[in-house]
Formats: sequence, structure tokens, C-alpha cells
Amino acid sequence: SPRGMGEKPHPFFYLKKRGECPMKTRQSAALERKKFFADPVMVVTVVLLTVLLALFILYPLAMLLLDSVYVRETNMVLVTDIQAGNAEVPVKDGRIAVLNNKGKAAEFTVDDLDSAWGYMFAKNGRVLKEDKPVDPENCYVKIANNYLTFDAFPRIFADYTFNRAFYNTLLLGMITGFGSVIIGLLFAYVDCYVNVRQKAVKKMFDVVSMLPVVSPPFVLSLSMILLFGRGGLITRELLKIYDSDVYGLSGIAIVQILTFFPVCYMMLKGLLKNIDPSMEEAARNMGASRMKVFTTVTLPLMLPGLGNAFLVTFIESVADFANPMMIGGSYDTLATTIYLRITGGSYDITGAAAMAVVLLAITLVLFLIQKYYLEAKTAATLTGKASRARALIDDRSVRVPLTAICSLISAFVIMMYVAIPFGALFKLWGRDYSLSLKWFQQLFRDDGFKAFTDSFVLSLIASPITALLSMIISYLVVKKKFKAKGFIEFVSMLAMAVPGTVLGVGFIRGFAGGILRTGFMQGIYGTGVILVIVFVVRSLPVGTRSGISALRQIDKSIEESAYDLGAGSAKVFMSVTLPLIKDSFLSGLVTTFVRSITAISAIILLVTPRYLLITCRINEFAEKGAYGVACAYATILIIITYSAIVLMNWLIKHFGTSKAVRLSEEE
Repeated sequence: SPRGMGEKPHPFFYLKKRGECPMKTRQSAALERKKFFADPVMVVTVVLLTVLLALFILYPLAMLLLDSVYVRETNMVLVTDIQAGNAEVPVKDGRIAVLNNKGKAAEFTVDDLDSAWGYMFAKNGRVLKEDKPVDPENCYVKIANNYLTFDAFPRIFADYTFNRAFYNTLLLGMITGFGSVIIGLLFAYVDCYVNVRQKAVKKMFDVVSMLPVVSPPFVLSLSMILLFGRGGLITRELLKIYDSDVYGLSGIAIVQILTFFPVCYMMLKGLLKNIDPSMEEAARNMGASRMKVFTTVTLPLMLPGLGNAFLVTFIESVADFANPMMIGGSYDTLATTIYLRITGGSYDITGAAAMAVVLLAITLVLFLIQKYYLEAKTAATLTGKASRARALIDDRSVRVPLTAICSLISAFVIMMYVAIPFGALFKLWGRDYSLSLKWFQQLFRDDGFKAFTDSFVLSLIASPITALLSMIISYLVVKKKFKAKGFIEFVSMLAMAVPGTVLGVGFIRGFAGGILRTGFMQGIYGTGVILVIVFVVRSLPVGTRSGISALRQIDKSIEESAYDLGAGSAKVFMSVTLPLIKDSFLSGLVTTFVRSITAISAIILLVTPRYLLITCRINEFAEKGAYGVACAYATILIIITYSAIVLMNWLIKHFGTSKAVRLSEEE
């Protein structure tokens, strides 16, 4: 040290000891930027990604925000009133912009308006033609009246329907969030802390954690009606209750808790495994009871993780469309109210856009808290892994009741799922329980094959696109340094916070008239292309998170060696990086397929009669009360998704990186 030689230390001396020399950091960053911009493939990739993310994620949301404050009106104005100066119309350089019946504008002088053929209308909206006599008192032109206003927000907040839906949504989110976290924590605690001796119980836990992934979002709503509704097998046949009502808050809350608690279970299971058992054992050695240890040691360590799980579930609950639509009855939520405001008789697009903005604001704020505060807090509280194996609780007074409760909940969830195939096989649920294939026959007779073909093909197209985009984004975020990196990461994750209904409305407003109402890219609206794009956008965050986690485990020196040997970025990614993360790639491929083929909230507003999708058909038949056909669709859909996951596991086992690891261990 210079201090030992009587010299004054250099200002950067202590920084250098910690490896934090600012000059070295700046030089390294400058070198990274130089290498980045010297690679044309990388620059083009980043530009294209930025454009695509902005176009298909930010642009629809921006148009949604714009529609909530920007009003577009078309007024029919009498030509003689304009020429006499009795009508207030926008005049620019002595010319007036008028619209034809297709909405295209043309400019005419005031004197030429009475000869603007093709742009003049009768009072009933009929286009006036040059070869027909025209009554000056029945000659109108269409004038566009566009203006900015925030009146939509005071209007919807004064609307009883919106206020009720807003309150209902928050209440449902709170109940579902707390219920899912409590049950998820119970399952995670039993799995990590209790010595569960029965292998069957462990297997039930695995099944329960996987079922919500492979099933459509409203399967439990359907089985709830079949088992506990007015014609329910349990309520009517077993308990002789003939006026059972499962519709409303209680029905939605039960269904959502049973659907989302496995998500909390998997999240909290990972947290509990990372808690060092030595801290809990130290408290036990000092005389603390198990309950005291849990409340004073374990629970405080888990609080950020519990908050994280609660917010994830809350977001899923308030964004849920399928379950409230099927089993909600008169209990309206924001997602269903927005849908009905567009598809109902009022067609209040400005009001629907304002409601969608409110729903988006709720989910976006919660997403930002969850991602940038609670996730960091959880990582800071629980770092690394447990130092040694935990001594599992074998005390009968603890083990038996906890295992019994979890087993009963698991059996109940499995029973709910088992009801679906039986609903498709019984001749008439609630009346005739003899077995029959009539509902499957009706399914394929009523365009069922087309529904499965359309859903399968569109999901199959979306899967590789999403998987590849996810891996490219993950690679750029983890391995490269450039200014747009934060933007790409944030926007790719943003779809996680956007409710499906909101995204659907945004795509309608963004592409129905083309980009910025210019007609450009209007051709994708109403086609399978826009459905594939929505599938990709909805599944992109899941694949990206998986890719980022996988890439962070790969040492940078492996890729640098390939660069040193003269390989370009595309060659390195395809021949080095992608093979190392092919498990994540395959996982993203199948996850996208499953999420796409079971999606409904984002595409129900975008699908047209040209395409029949399975989930929309299930919703359609369930609304009609044709539960047998709906169950037949759901049964085949569950078989398809489960088969896809089994295929993924087989591919990873035999062709993934795990195969190489297994072979090396065997050697």
C-alpha cells in the first residue's frame, strides 16, 4: 500500500481494491457499445424488436388511452345552412373537409358544396347522386368533429354500473388474493416442513399444481355449476337441495381461489426451501414452540414473498374475464362490464375505453410494485439456498391435521376437474346419468372439427414465434449492454400486467381503421394474423422470464470464446447460446401453445366467424346452458394440453440439456 511508503494514496486506490474503478467501467462500457454497433445483425435485431414491441404492445394501449380522452363525432349539417353562414363548421383557407360514406375526407369550397357528389347525403343517410334531382332543403354533408375531452372519466365515475363493477372487482381481488395465499402457504409449508409419508398425497400435490396450467381458465366454473348448481350432482342428487345458487361473488371467489392458489403454492414453495433451517432450529433450542418459530422467524422472512404472491393473484383475479362471465350472474366486474359495454346495445366505445384505462391503471400499478419492489425485497431477504437439509416435522399432532386438510383440498380440486369428462359422457346432467357419446357427436357435427383445427393451427404458429422472440429478448437483456435494453425488457414484460379484455379493446381501436386511422395494416384486423399476434404478446412475458433465468446461469466466457474465434452474434446465439438454453426454449414453446389454445379474454373481442376457437365455443355453449357440449369441448382441450406438456417433458428428457447432464453423471 502507498500508505506504508509514506505516500498519499491515489483517489482510485480503494476503488481498485474492490474492482470498481470508474475509468475501467467506462472503458468497458465504451468497448461494449463499440462491439455492439459494429455488429449489423445485432443492431437490426434491436431495431426490429423495438419497432415490433412498440407497434403491438405500446401502440394498442396508447390508442386505448387516446380513445378515452379523444372524441370523434360525425355531424350531418345542411348545405344551405353552411352557405348562409348559419352553421358553425371548421373552415381552413376557405375550404371545408367533408366525409363520404366510407369515412374518407375531401375538401371543398363553401360554394362548391352543393355539387360535391358522392359526399352529399339525404337526411336518412342515403348518398345523393348527380343524375337524380336534389332538394336543397334535403342536402346534407358529413362534418367530422374531433376534440379532446376528459368528460368520459367523470361520466363513468358517476355511472352506477361502473361504480358497482369497480367495487366488485376490488373486493373479489382481495378475497381471491388472501384465500389463494393462505391455501398456497399451507400447501407449501406441508410440502417443505412436514414429513408426508404417503406417496399418493405427494402425487396429489403435483397434480393440483399442474391442473390449472393444462386446463382452460373457466373449467372450474363449469364444474361448479355441474356439481353445486340447481341441477348439481352433489346439491340436488345427494343433498336434496333444489334451490342452490352458485352464481355471484361466492361462486367466483371459490373458483378463482381454486384456480390461482397453485400459483401461490409454487412461488412460496421456492421461498420456504431457501430459508436456512439453522435460524429456526436456534429458536427451537431456546424453547420457542413451533407456532412461535413460525410467527417470529419463518413468517417475517416470507413477508415480501407473501406480498409478491398476493399481488400476482390479485392481478390475475381483477383481470379474469372467463370465470365472472360464466358464473358471475348479476355480479359484474370491470372485465365483463367493458366487454358488455362494447358488445351490448349501447356500443359506448369511449366509456368502455375509459373503463379499460381504469382497469389497466389498477393492474399496472400493482405490477410495478410487485416487479420492482417486492421481487427485489424477496431476493434480498432470501438469498442462496439452505445450508443443509431441514429436519422434517414428524409430530403426529402437526403432521396428521395439516396433511389431512391439504389432502381434502386436493381431492376436492381433482373432483372438480373429473366432473368435466363425466359431464360430456352423461346423457343429460341432472336428469339422466346414463353414459352416452351424443355430446361428442354433436360437437363434431356442429363445426367442432373446424374449431379444433383453427385453434390448433393458430396456437402452433404462435408457439415458435414466441419462443424464439423470448430467447432473443432474454439474450439481449442478459448478455448485451445498450441504451434500449431497459425499454425492451419492460415492454416485453408489460403484457403480464395488461388484462386480456383491455388488450383486446386496444387492438380493436388500434387496427380496426389501420394504424392511426390511415388504413395501413387494416388488413390484419379480423384475420388469423391478429389472433396470432395477440397470442404472442400474451405469452411473451412467461417465455422471457424463463429465458432470463436460464441465461443468467451461463458463464459469459463461453460466448466470448466463440466471438474470439471469429463467430458473429447470430452464429453465437444459434450455435452456442440457444443449445445451452434449449430446455427453456422447449418449455416456452409448449407454454405458449397451452396458453394460446386456452386463451379467451384477449381474443373474444377479436375473433370473427371466419375462425372458430375452442374456448369461445365453450363459452358460447355454456351461456346457452348446453353444458354437455361445453364439457365435451373442454375434455378434448384438456387432453390436448396435457399431451403437449407430456411431449415437452419427453423432449427435454431425451433431447434437452438435462440428457447431457444425466449421461455425464452416469459416467
